[in-house]
Amino acid sequence: MTGFKTIAAMIATAASLVLGSQGALAQNKMELNMATPWAGGHWLDIGAKKYAENVERMTEGRIKINVFPAGALGPALKVTETVQKGVADMGHAWPGYDWAVDRTGAIFSGWSAGPNPEEMMMWLYNGGGADLWKQWRKEKFDVVAFPCGVLETEFFMHSHKPIRTVEDMKGLKLRTSSSWAEIAPMLGASTVVLPGSEVFSALERKVVDAIEWGGPGSNLSEGFHKVAKYIIMPGLHAPSGAHDCIFNNATWAKIGDKDKQLLELAGRLTVLDTYLGYAKSDLDAYKQIKASNIEVIQVEPSLTAAVVKASGEWAEKQAASNAWFKKAYESQKAFMASVKPLSEFRFAVGSR
Repeated sequence: MTGFKTIAAMIATAASLVLGSQGALAQNKMELNMATPWAGGHWLDIGAKKYAENVERMTEGRIKINVFPAGALGPALKVTETVQKGVADMGHAWPGYDWAVDRTGAIFSGWSAGPNPEEMMMWLYNGGGADLWKQWRKEKFDVVAFPCGVLETEFFMHSHKPIRTVEDMKGLKLRTSSSWAEIAPMLGASTVVLPGSEVFSALERKVVDAIEWGGPGSNLSEGFHKVAKYIIMPGLHAPSGAHDCIFNNATWAKIGDKDKQLLELAGRLTVLDTYLGYAKSDLDAYKQIKASNIEVIQVEPSLTAAVVKASGEWAEKQAASNAWFKKAYESQKAFMASVKPLSEFRFAVGSR
């Protein structure tokens, strides 16, 4: 019943915002250009475009967002910088790409000891994660931002080699990004960060032994399963993650107060839309991938334990020298511990 009350409250809030002060809102009609890191696929279609669609509906057409693919408005891995400079009015971002500026981005974008999709949503909205996220983006990047999508659990790897144990990680040349680029070497792998446009060719030409990218829905369209024999699971490096929608300060200042509230509410709605949309996309895509000429490998528990241990060591090291990382990490860690009792009376998704 609590869930239904929450949804009802959201709908009521949206209705009151739409109906109130129509004359003032009409003066704020505007088009915004959105930069993204996505060349295509379901993060662009179900994620960025769904947010734009929700905004246009909730503002009754006052705000229209033009969604641009990777590279159209700026470098694919520098969406935040593109927005900061005002080249784009806003962006659909993944904080993991900004981890070189501040490694706290790994906690918000998803990391190897982080939450699954359900836990991520609960931390954001029940555990104060979304508020911390907004404060962090403002202080470290001087942009207005809030969550607008929750990510699926990824495939651990598409690989030319079978990976089951810690021993199998040693010497593995792996394409990855964010915190996993530093944690995987603690297990013996060597890592390289590549933009999305270069990942397929690197795997196909065996420049790397393995890559991580996303879950079944995004990876099917990329065709990784056509050039690498093995898929390694589960997604130890990325149990979940999240996207945020970020706005240039000057752009945000031009938006009316009522519409600012609607833009944030659209972000929360899109979190739900992406959770449902990615799950459906992943299930459909996984059936197709399994029907192809690939071998699915489940890692051994010893590798899972080693990843958790190395991830914790990495995080503690970051927290010792980065106040924002410490704040976000400790918030998320405490919340994860607080929801453990859920496993005692809930069935895991797909377990029956």
